[in-house]
Amino acid sequence: MTDQTSLPAGAGPPIESVRTAVYRFPTPTPEADGTLAWDAVVAVTVTLTAAGETGLGWSYTSPAAAAVVEQHLAEVVRQHGAFQIAAGWEAMHWAGRNYGTHGLFQQALSAVDIAWWDLAGRLRNQPVADLAGGTVLDEIPLYGSGGFTTLTDDELAEQVAGWHEVGARAMKIKIGESWGARPDRDLARVRQLIELAGPGVAPMVDANGGYTIGQAQRIGHELDTLGVSWFEEPVSSEDLAGLALLRQQLRLDVAAGEYLSEQSAVLAMLPSVDCLQLDATRCGGYTGFQRAAAIAAGRNLKVSAHCGPAVHAPLMAAIPNLAHVEYFADHVRLEPLLVDGVTPARGGRLHPDLSAPGHGMRLAESAQRYRSERN
Repeated sequence: MTDQTSLPAGAGPPIESVRTAVYRFPTPTPEADGTLAWDAVVAVTVTLTAAGETGLGWSYTSPAAAAVVEQHLAEVVRQHGAFQIAAGWEAMHWAGRNYGTHGLFQQALSAVDIAWWDLAGRLRNQPVADLAGGTVLDEIPLYGSGGFTTLTDDELAEQVAGWHEVGARAMKIKIGESWGARPDRDLARVRQLIELAGPGVAPMVDANGGYTIGQAQRIGHELDTLGVSWFEEPVSSEDLAGLALLRQQLRLDVAAGEYLSEQSAVLAMLPSVDCLQLDATRCGGYTGFQRAAAIAAGRNLKVSAHCGPAVHAPLMAAIPNLAHVEYFADHVRLEPLLVDGVTPARGGRLHPDLSAPGHGMRLAESAQRYRSERN
């Protein structure tokens, strides 16, 4: 443990412990998008302790992220004070030099960073939004999301009804089924969404990179005709030229960015999208999200928070160029099981408690039944 006298002025009390845990939440039925299938969602939590207070963070990732925290980040964190968020972030990032600072490493770092913000906020009795510069949004716009390719018509109708209940004014489903092998079904499901959503609701789609550039062009023109407003990852998010071409050719917004982790990659993607997606559990926590959002603001682009509405909401209140937060079916279901204090949704918006210190959430007792061995 770092001695208080060895820390610089203003560093706050030394961080004493770094603990991890893994939780596995089965989905109600097997789920899939255009390019991936799953039957559970894993959350890796990190708890930091200082001066008798704790901070909680988490990422939706592999159980292996817990080992990354324990083996490569914990000792770095314990060399800092509870208020040294920026310095700690840089030190953790540097610790990943030999392992690659993308993907799994950055997801582990993200969970630590979120816990660090929560810890600092609780010790200072300040909400995350105040630590980030102050509230600019009292209410956070959301859009309904899910619409997995595995859903039956009745199951999709049930999801849409749930989005109507929270007042969502935009709704998104998955297309690009089986790597783009079923375009007719994709478009039929889009038409079903439009019928179920009704007037005044913006339809959105996510292909998860399942189409070739030619398929995406053809599907995109059909989507324009149908009045779809958002085409997410029509091609791989690594195909920046393809995204840029589609952005030029189509009327609807082209979006991507959920896998970004490095600021250089954020900058490289900006010319290719109409709205930049960011995920605090992947892009370096609240610190990484705030930095990336500022880069996008420099190009007059809005950002959208990918998945995890509860984990995102406390920071999103301080992001001036925020478009909305994804009200994603899997995470909407599991977040109340993982944590107490989840931000309520109504009237098409999330309503975070902007007076609660930190992000306002604590690990729920119900989470224990989902605790998992790391395999």
